[in-house]
Amino acid sequence: MNRHELEGFIFEAYGVKPDYPWEKTPDGEVFRHQSNNKWFALVMDVKRSSLGLSGEGVVSVLNLKCDPVLIGTVRQEKGILPAYHMNKEHWISVLLDGSADDERIKSLVDLSFELTYVKVGKKKNKG
Repeated sequence: MNRHELEGFIFEAYGVKPDYPWEKTPDGEVFRHQSNNKWFALVMDVKRSSLGLSGEGVVSVLNLKCDPVLIGTVRQEKGILPAYHMNKEHWISVLLDGSADDERIKSLVDLSFELTYVKVGKKKNKG
């Protein structure tokens, strides 16, 4: 999956378009919940060497929130790494270079969306 395909999936699934909050890194895309403005996905270009990858140049990376119970197992999958520039106990980085399975990426985006969604509690009736 590449950036364009990811943007299409997120828009189709959640009706969310990316915003670009950083002037110094205009390619950095943030996907937020419309209800609470919380991030559920972040896409950025990172130097391969900064990720411990061989080769030169940059790779597009998708940061997603992940259940801490699953994170160790998930990071063993192809194309999934400890989070770049995020809390490694709660976030992962997914390479958008074709190494991670597209369906797996979609399921991880869904999980991140759920984990970052704040549910409004119902008020209890007093009486």
